[in-house]
Amino acid sequence: TVIGVLETKGANIVGEDQDDIVLMPYTTVQKRLQGSQFNNVNVVLASARSMALMGRAEQEIYQVLLERHRIRPGDQPDFGVQNTTEIANVLSIITGSMTMMLASIAGISLIVGGVGIMNTMLVSVTERTREIGIRMAVGARSGNILRQFLVESVVLSCVGGAIGLLLGVGASAGITTLINSISSGADWPTVVSMPAAILALAFAASVGIFFGFYPALKASRLDPIDALRYE
Repeated sequence: TVIGVLETKGANIVGEDQDDIVLMPYTTVQKRLQGSQFNNVNVVLASARSMALMGRAEQEIYQVLLERHRIRPGDQPDFGVQNTTEIANVLSIITGSMTMMLASIAGISLIVGGVGIMNTMLVSVTERTREIGIRMAVGARSGNILRQFLVESVVLSCVGGAIGLLLGVGASAGITTLINSISSGADWPTVVSMPAAILALAFAASVGIFFGFYPALKASRLDPIDALRYE
């Protein structure tokens, strides 16, 4: 007997349709759908005394269930035994694979961005050759020119890193808002780790130093006379 109809909710956070379900008492499901009696046990939870005894405990539980279910050698058991270590290992493998994939994407992005910074700085050195020559003519040393272009490269990298950080935070907030809006009862927060943000900016600065060193070195080694004649 149908005693009521729920309000429309739509899909949940994992995309499952919440309007295409039937809610029934558990005992009714056991009796009408699963054909089991009320005194049957479907799940047994056990705890080992320590992690070192996990494998031994699993084997002992398996043997006890084989005897209780009267499973003869060679027959397929009608039950399964699973420990939390196996689940943790599977989750660890999945997490490690995702981390490696994201790290590869981030590494490729950093290389592409670094090459772009180096090309930009090389163009800047070429366009400002006369400026470099004038600075050297009035007393600027090679070290001054080197530091100037390194600072410019680091500033360029940090600005790009800050923009990327803001875009990432904005995208996270947007996705969180979207998930909360389409999933009833969900209230996922947007969390920004300050240590991670600082580390990202520091890494962006190191990328600027690494890829900006060659253009800065090239600028510092220009001959003042040739630089003044450059057009």
